[in-house]
Amino acid sequence: MESPTSAASRVDFYGFLDRMRRPAAAGLFRSIKSFLASLYLDEPSAEEDGARVQAFYTAMEAAFREHPLWANATHQEIDHALEGLEKYIMTKLFDRTFAASPEDAAADAEVSERIALLQRFVKPEHLDIPKVLHNEASWLLAVKELQKINSFKSPRDKLLCVMSCCQVINNLLLNVSMSNDRTPSGADEFLPILIYITIKANPPHLHSNLKFVQLFRRETKLVSEVEYYLTNLISAKMFIINVDGRSLSMEENEFQMHMETAKLDTQICVASPSSSQSSATSTSGLQNQTGTEV
Repeated sequence: MESPTSAASRVDFYGFLDRMRRPAAAGLFRSIKSFLASLYLDEPSAEEDGARVQAFYTAMEAAFREHPLWANATHQEIDHALEGLEKYIMTKLFDRTFAASPEDAAADAEVSERIALLQRFVKPEHLDIPKVLHNEASWLLAVKELQKINSFKSPRDKLLCVMSCCQVINNLLLNVSMSNDRTPSGADEFLPILIYITIKANPPHLHSNLKFVQLFRRETKLVSEVEYYLTNLISAKMFIINVDGRSLSMEENEFQMHMETAKLDTQICVASPSSSQSSATSTSGLQNQTGTEV
């Protein structure tokens, strides 16, 4: 899977900037600047901004195809130009479109706080993850990939982090299936592992990152494998928001006891920061919970 920092990603963006600097691209560049300026004439609205950005992608694709700078361009070359365009305009619009509303900030805080509590007691067996799929090394790699999502400002780069995380999980499932002569795993085993990885990672602004990708990634790119992985991460977030005892294979009173204990532990750690050094972190403690060694 391509990385947001890979040479291919840089070629798309810097190739786009290079063409935009040419005198022949002056009209296109004015169109881009005019579009960005027009958005700022109105109050921010994520859904409305998303619809306008998607319409602009479509209009600019037609403009690229008709422009002399892309005369006889292949489909791939046009796609590279559109990837560069998306990164350019969404980097410019990032502060306006990402976690910009009080509602998004509240949703991000709710998810993060809930995950922080679940981190303290949820184990793989609570999600019915078979022992044969417990693999600390793979899970830790998936955690790290997902945690990168907040390091980037373009929808594509954020989505690549999601894809990388999910493909680590998928590779684990495939390897275990081949080495243990098991029936290839499906969503029934993929989603529980992704939920567990999301809990261990507790990626910042999870709600806003998912919303940002859904609204501002080119719609023609949210298909097939990409759509499957993104949908699964959205499902993982919803599971976390709505989790109860039954969904963790435990009695509801036991679940509530765990949650209250986790809240108390969190309050103690806040009151005494030095004591939090030994608490579970997003990228440690997997071995203790999985019971496996690398």
